[in-house]
Amino acid sequence: VDSPFQSSENIILNLHQSDFSTAMGVAEAVNAVFGPEVATPLDASSIKVRAPKDPAQKVSFVSLLENIEVEPAQPPARVIVNSRTGTIVIGGDVRITPAVVTHGSLTVRVNEDKQVFQANNVAQNAQGAITTPGQATVVDDTEIEIEQEPARAFIFDPGVELADIVDAINGVGGSPADLVAILEALREAGSLRAEIIVI
Repeated sequence: VDSPFQSSENIILNLHQSDFSTAMGVAEAVNAVFGPEVATPLDASSIKVRAPKDPAQKVSFVSLLENIEVEPAQPPARVIVNSRTGTIVIGGDVRITPAVVTHGSLTVRVNEDKQVFQANNVAQNAQGAITTPGQATVVDDTEIEIEQEPARAFIFDPGVELADIVDAINGVGGSPADLVAILEALREAGSLRAEIIVI
């Protein structure tokens, strides 16, 4: 019995999650194994692969095709919020830019500094000991302070991980509603470089 698989000249691969970079990566990986112009990305979710005409060869071709390993593209930064349970899942690559958010009675100040430690090397010469500067070491020093005051502002400095701020607010009993409101405000201000998905 003839089937579309046997009669079709092309095989269409569909990605579970649409992504142009991943589609391009799949096409490049297939072409690296089977030769140039065998695979062509059609859009963000589909890749057209030119298959052998012989049905017996086509089955073997697909079995090889299935085992090509492709590293997916880095997913976009996302914050997932479950509005019913208050659960918030934050991707590791989510960062915030400078912003000030006023909300309720909480005040959060986040300061990020870099401390430089200068090592000293001691060298001995004919006149005695001479101290020469060694290699400098730069260490990040992040400090988070929280206090509860009427109608004050959240102050976020650049480079601070959002997870640190969420942990700090949770530490003083901030409600899930507080967290969601702050995240939404940061996104609207363009300071939260991530997609917020509420489920």
